[in-house]
Amino acid sequence: MNPDKFYPYIIQSPFKEESFTTYRHFPYFYRNHNPYHRTNAATDSKTHRSGINTPGMNLKRSLAQAFLLAACFCTAPTPGLAADPEAIKMLINNREQWHAARQSNPGKTIDLNKAKLDDANLEGANLSNVSLVRAELSGANLNRANLQRTNLSMAFIKKADMKEADLSGASLVKANLKESFMKGASLSRANLQGVNLRWSQLEAADLSGANLAGTVLFETNLQHSNLKGANFKGAQFLDTADLNGASVSGNTITASGDKATRSWASMRKARFVSEPETAPPVYLTPPEPVYLSDQPEDDGTSAKNRSGSVKNAPQSREKQQALLIDDVETWNSMRSKNPELPITLKQEKLENARLRGVNLQQASMAGSDFEDANLDEALLNGADFSGSNFQKADMKGAKLQGAKLQKANFDRTFLREADLSNADLTGANLYGAMLAGANLRGADLSGTSLFDADLEGADLSGAILKGANMMDTNLKNAIITPETILPSGKNATADWAIPKGAIFRKP
Repeated sequence: MNPDKFYPYIIQSPFKEESFTTYRHFPYFYRNHNPYHRTNAATDSKTHRSGINTPGMNLKRSLAQAFLLAACFCTAPTPGLAADPEAIKMLINNREQWHAARQSNPGKTIDLNKAKLDDANLEGANLSNVSLVRAELSGANLNRANLQRTNLSMAFIKKADMKEADLSGASLVKANLKESFMKGASLSRANLQGVNLRWSQLEAADLSGANLAGTVLFETNLQHSNLKGANFKGAQFLDTADLNGASVSGNTITASGDKATRSWASMRKARFVSEPETAPPVYLTPPEPVYLSDQPEDDGTSAKNRSGSVKNAPQSREKQQALLIDDVETWNSMRSKNPELPITLKQEKLENARLRGVNLQQASMAGSDFEDANLDEALLNGADFSGSNFQKADMKGAKLQGAKLQKANFDRTFLREADLSNADLTGANLYGAMLAGANLRGADLSGTSLFDADLEGADLSGAILKGANMMDTNLKNAIITPETILPSGKNATADWAIPKGAIFRKP
């Protein structure tokens, strides 16, 4: 919701009285190891403000901010929209007004999907029942925050401080909590399926009845934690986790899928607690996450509502660009009627563009910027996007068969079930990319960074991974064949694939 746009007759947005310059503090590793991270010396500082302030103006501003946020909370989140920027500013800059607005509408679900909250100070914040799908919370201070029933699916929460945070009943499916400090946190009946908890500190945490199926628990500290009724089925590296003094019961499910026993607990220096057998808990499953492109984007001026289509195909770059941005449906109609028309739009600036289903097959768009753009179900087969930036773009189900993607930036891009078969991804950055179920058959991934990438269920048959960085890459149920070339340059073997949870499939 944009209060300036929808409520101009009620009150002017107080934020127009100030100007903001914000610098995002990235986690240390990302800041120092991601070649695509760009800094700006002019904005390399903490948030600052400029403007004239008087006591009267400050009072007016405070009242206006509270009113605006309450107005936002009184309206259910609109599916398909990103996080409301005014709500984010209020959360970060004026916690009292945030809490007041939350208390006045305790049952409302606030849409903060994909919010950029890296290193934010959110200690003690009331974020219960908030939707933070794919939010950026790495390095944030969430100590003692209220995150009950919050949807944090696929969120980045690396190296965050979450001491004594309440995440009971929360959904953290596929979230990345690597190296987070969660001592004394409550995660009772939380859904942590597929979460990365490598090197995380969960000492004395309450994980009773939590779903930890398929989690990565490499050297995770679970000392003195409550694991009664927790489900560890399919968890990776559980034997490397520290369970010293942890409470385990017969309702705890081990990585093998069997119930924990007294001897199992004793081998891990855990305490076995006798308790009546209980039925497996039913985890709170939030609605299917709504991404930026999951809803129709027709604003009333699409081709369906126009009297005619494009009669003459645009030949100039300027006209092609205007039509592409103006209406995807009309653009696609033009392309279907003019399949031989060359599309040359190199180094285009299309950040945040809404291009769901766009037909850019065989287009020449090297060096273009699609950061945060909506490209779900886009037809991009055979196109040249070498050196392009797709950082955090939505590309679910996109067709990129045979595309030229050398040195492209797919940092944390959502490519679930995308078709990248036979694509050239040499030297590309796929840090933290979501590639679950993607088709990478025959793709050239030589020299790519797949650090923290999710390739669960992806098809890597015959893919070339020579020189690729696969640290912390999730290969659970990924398909590997003898024709797959490993980072070492050798052909894949069952001995390499199976320990990583992949499926080794012979011809």
